[in-house]
Parts: sequence; structure tokens; C-alpha cells
Amino acid sequence: MNLIKLTIKGISYSQTQSGAYALVLSEMDGTRTLPIIIGAFEAQSIAIALEKEIRPPRPLTHDLFKTFADRYLITIKQVIIHKLVDGVFFSSLICERSGREEVIDTRTSDAIALAVRFETPIYTYETILDKAGIYLKIEEEVSLEEADFNNDDLVSEVLSEPSKEQENEKSLKELYIELDDAVASENYELAAKIRDEISKRSK
Repeated sequence: MNLIKLTIKGISYSQTQSGAYALVLSEMDGTRTLPIIIGAFEAQSIAIALEKEIRPPRPLTHDLFKTFADRYLITIKQVIIHKLVDGVFFSSLICERSGREEVIDTRTSDAIALAVRFETPIYTYETILDKAGIYLKIEEEVSLEEADFNNDDLVSEVLSEPSKEQENEKSLKELYIELDDAVASENYELAAKIRDEISKRSK
């Protein structure tokens, strides 16, 4: 299966769901994005790593892992998001030490936090993007080089989501319309939830 390279588009947070964040990845040579729901600590860790000028007074857990790996000459060659089951993404760290390669299972949020610190490429498979990717219009896409990454840009407020009762009453056509609207307004957390609902109904 072909690997598709991803880049970090941004992080958004929700005031309606305590501790819920959406990490948005986008394919390098395409218009699909991959929203992944992550915890508050991991979102903060990724945001801080993206902000090169920000250094916490004490190392975060992912900073400690990076220091430990550097001391023992362990490198992370790549991160692969290799599986999606019931809305949960599974990832692997491809590590190397003294010419020996090891594959380590990890949560996707931790894998991305480490990838930013190691400046490691992030990949996923075409099948996962086909299943969970959300298409963007070309004119809406923002490249990593063009974006001015700071905390205000990385963390944007997510609009309130509809209740489960309202979602169940909606047709697939209405859900697809809402999905397009959510993507157009860059409300990726809501888009991910609508995508998952569509996926459940399409089974």
C-alpha cells in the first residue's frame, strides 16, 4: 500500500467539550485533511513544539522522551498512521539505533508530538484517507510554509455541535451538506464527528 505524506495544518479546541481538541493533518500533494480528536495535554505539547520560540520552564513528557532518545542515539525515522478502527487512529514510530530498526506502537497524538520534535515525516495509507479524509476546496487550502504559526492561529474556537438526537434525525444528504459547511468554516472537530456519523450509517 502506498504511503501518503501529511503535514500539520492546525489545532482547534472546543468550549462545548472539555478537553476535546482536533488535530488537523493535511496531505502534502492533495486536498484532503485528516481531523483527529486528541486530549488537552497532547494538543498543548504539539502546539508548544510547533512554536520554536516557546520553551516550558521544565521539560514536558515528549521533551523528556526526545532528550532520552538523543542521549542513547535513537532516532525516529518516520511516523505512520496505519489503522483506523471505530474512529480511533493507530500509529507506529519507526525508530533506528546503530543501524537496527524497530517499530513501536503508539497513540497517534503522542506520535505527532514526537514527530514535531524529531522533525520526522508523518505518513498514512491511501485506504485511511479514503475512509476518514475530508476534501478541501483548493482555494481554501493553506500550506505550512504560508501559515504564520502562533498560539492564536493554532488554537481557534470550534462552533457548538448539534445534539445526538438532532444528528439521528438528519438524513445522509443533510449530513453531507453539514460536512461541507463545517469544512468550509474550518470547523474540523465538527467535520470529524459528522464524517464518523456518515461512516456508521454507510456500513
